[in-house]
Amino acid sequence: MILTIVAPGGTLCNTTTDRVSFPGTVGRFTVLRGHAPLIAGLGCGEIVYAGEAGEVRLPIKNGCVRVHEDRIEACVEPADESVTNKEEVKP
Repeated sequence: MILTIVAPGGTLCNTTTDRVSFPGTVGRFTVLRGHAPLIAGLGCGEIVYAGEAGEVRLPIKNGCVRVHEDRIEACVEPADESVTNKEEVKP
């Protein structure tokens, strides 16, 4: 699956992954390959995905996510204001 995470400061992540977990507004949920299409609101918590260097955790304040045909697109407000681009998101 292709995971893209954007924030007001730019793109935080554009990678492939086999799974990604989100802090939904009504509870945590995980997206796997072949997931049904969905649009969901995100609350305060961590987006967790399997990156090339292992598990990556991205703390967020809120946002939204769209899943469609193995493409996952999230627009978020990072919990850490200093995170402005993907080079700063560390596994």
